[in-house]
Amino acid sequence: MDIKYKRVLLKMSGEVLGSEAAPVDSAKVAEAAKHIKQLYEAGVQVGVVVGGGNIMRGRSAANIERNRADSIGMLATAINSLALEQALIDLNIPVRVLSAVEIELFMDTYSARLANKSLDDGEVVIFACGMGTPFFSTDTASAMRAAQIHADALLLAKNIDGVYSADPKVDKNAVKYDTLTYTDVVQRGLRATDLTAITLCGETKMPVIVFSMQEDSAFLRAVCGENVGTVIS
Repeated sequence: MDIKYKRVLLKMSGEVLGSEAAPVDSAKVAEAAKHIKQLYEAGVQVGVVVGGGNIMRGRSAANIERNRADSIGMLATAINSLALEQALIDLNIPVRVLSAVEIELFMDTYSARLANKSLDDGEVVIFACGMGTPFFSTDTASAMRAAQIHADALLLAKNIDGVYSADPKVDKNAVKYDTLTYTDVVQRGLRATDLTAITLCGETKMPVIVFSMQEDSAFLRAVCGENVGTVIS
């Protein structure tokens, strides 16, 4: 297997780990861990950022002041990170969780030095609590962590198979893009990721691959350089 991207940052939305009925669904968490295991066993160094939308999405919280809502959202990502850590431990995958805020009782505190050393030592690294500050999404945290660990690519695993001109669930005429530039995303107002994240990826020349979480082979195909969804570069 010819791996093109040997160190990646994988962003998973919180929704892939649970639903309103079961915010942290052990079966879904185990499935997410299996995808990571595929990459790990292929020799890819993997950093992971997990969103918290299955528990609490700060920016859409009604009647809660934004600073506090985002703090709750950061804690939601910590919960998801611990759940994913256990699922990887169950699969005998070495893993470390690093938090952008200090919660040493549960996980280590993030530093770029420790993150890079852990990846070099063969551990999967899960980044919890986003950027550690309100008003920045986990997508932005993913772009930042990808740059800090010198990742070869940012993988965005979604519930949709790429970037479209409009929401394909609403607009049957929506067109899927195979490739885009960072400028295309900004100028066309596409919802691939948030503006801050895509701008940072553009500045660091970080290729972004948006693909479906539902396709088992997509993870390995993505790191081999196949176009499994939409490539932004």
